[in-house]
Amino acid sequence: MHWFKKKRVDETMAKVSLITVNFNQTELTFELLQSVRSLAGSDLEVIVVDNGSTENPASLFQAKYPFVRFIRSEQNLGFAGGNNLAITIATGDYLFFVNNDTEISPNCIQTLAAFLQQTPNAGMVSPLICYHPSANSPTIIQYAGMTPVHPFTGRNHTIGNGDVNEGQYTQPFRTAYAHGAAMMISRKVLDRVGPMPEEYFLYYEELDWCTRIKKAGYEIWLEPRATIWHKESATLNTMGATKTYYLTRNRIRFMRKHFGGWRFGFFCVYFGLIATPKYLITRLIKGDWSNISAFFKAAHSSFGAV
Repeated sequence: MHWFKKKRVDETMAKVSLITVNFNQTELTFELLQSVRSLAGSDLEVIVVDNGSTENPASLFQAKYPFVRFIRSEQNLGFAGGNNLAITIATGDYLFFVNNDTEISPNCIQTLAAFLQQTPNAGMVSPLICYHPSANSPTIIQYAGMTPVHPFTGRNHTIGNGDVNEGQYTQPFRTAYAHGAAMMISRKVLDRVGPMPEEYFLYYEELDWCTRIKKAGYEIWLEPRATIWHKESATLNTMGATKTYYLTRNRIRFMRKHFGGWRFGFFCVYFGLIATPKYLITRLIKGDWSNISAFFKAAHSSFGAV
């Protein structure tokens, strides 16, 4: 029996739109699609947004995965922009945003959709995220929730990161933020809070979005009975100074936006007197001039913004 045909709490069948963004990583996206291929049908809509890849892979997707709804953007719209493009055509009652460098366990989508349906105050939910395992190695957790961003340091902590998955997380619990690699939201909440913020381009979008969701009166949850595997190294190891730039710039923008006034003033003091010298010392020792340049470029851009 197709899992979406099982009875829901309210005896209706919910439709899920799975959304992923591809950027010059067609083979990785194929691996994700293969993990959900058997689930695709009338109650699971799969949408792939190509975010300005060098070559248009439309024909490849249509030939290999004809069940996919494919959208092509001629330019890179960033993480939020690409996902928001899919929102304009998605028809699901629930929207599941997943990175293209992930693979999904068989019960993941079902479990997340059922949780949102049974938990009216839940605005968004993420599954347990584990690093994609290699042969004969233990399963390592990447994400089992997050702590809130500190109002003075602009830092927070990812719960469980680096721990061996020994089944220590068994029940859903509230958390500060969902993880951008895998997060599900209901159509009702999306219509109320709006789409992902696009001013970040890369990184911090989910933190901003979750903050808005919580301000609207909803909660963010982790559902550890649902699991995905994330091949994060495939997308991050080569980013270098680009990653430094966006992480630095967007950390400052997030703090300015959500911790304004005197709290942002405290953050500026911390950033200037503690965070910056610490970063410079570690990079100078390594002679990492490209990341130093990206760090200062990001800081100048953000502190100079109105």
